[in-house]
Amino acid sequence: MILSELLIDSRINDLVEIGSGYGTFTIPTAQLLKGKLFAFDIEKDMIDYLSKKLSNHKIDNIILEQRDILTQTTGLADNSVDYVMLFNILHHDSPKDFLNESFRILKQNGKLGIIHWRSDISTPRGPDLNIRPKPEHIIDMIDNKRFNIAKKPFILEPYHYGLVISKI
Repeated sequence: MILSELLIDSRINDLVEIGSGYGTFTIPTAQLLKGKLFAFDIEKDMIDYLSKKLSNHKIDNIILEQRDILTQTTGLADNSVDYVMLFNILHHDSPKDFLNESFRILKQNGKLGIIHWRSDISTPRGPDLNIRPKPEHIIDMIDNKRFNIAKKPFILEPYHYGLVISKI
């Protein structure tokens, strides 16, 4: 249901997941795609964990890479992917850098799906409430000369919200 809410479906060819973490969304997303899912995480332990998790599945369209995309970029070509997932990552010190790299690699009309922990309620996990971006803060970060809002912020019960933006 979450992937559907974020407009992720079989019409997407190639997708990038920045901050794949434990791979909660990696496998179900890869199963929907026509093309490849490029999963990046800065933490070697996360990539190792996800690699082990993948060995239990017969999925051959996921490319895992340990990489700091803020200092190294994704390494993917400009205008090369249909969708970028930024899930629970925009509390970082440089959230606009994630948006800039997403813009660079997205094709025209490509989508950027964002999920984050809600800041209006306490949650069993996640960063401190005071560093969690509110939906309106993310919208304020978006350069409206580069992105349009494809789907306004919505609640993903019980602890998250999502929104989708589209590259102009």
